[in-house]
Amino acid sequence: MRIGVDLIEIERIRRALERPGFRERVFTEAERAYCDSRPNPAQHYAGRFAGKEAIGKALGCGVHFTWREIEIAGRPKPGVNLSGWTKAWSERVRAGSIDLSMTHSRELAAAICVVTDP
Repeated sequence: MRIGVDLIEIERIRRALERPGFRERVFTEAERAYCDSRPNPAQHYAGRFAGKEAIGKALGCGVHFTWREIEIAGRPKPGVNLSGWTKAWSERVRAGSIDLSMTHSRELAAAICVVTDP
């Protein structure tokens, strides 16, 4: 079993969302559609950002993955879809199922990921 965790300030993501290209570089089209449909998009973007970081840590590839190769979908229990290099890496390290939990307060978003052995 492998575990990854991440915590981020929502305000940091709110500021990043103002930069041209940040959304498109980090989040898939489906993730952007979901987050932008919510009353406080930055909160949901921050949760997904933390989720991607936690998944990368649990898989052992850290921040060397391509952001959009990890897609977090679904609600209330988020599912994880991998593609490209990140999917190939997960197969190489023989990662089993990926379980993700995300949460947020007014100021912080957090995620924890558990990757089981096959």
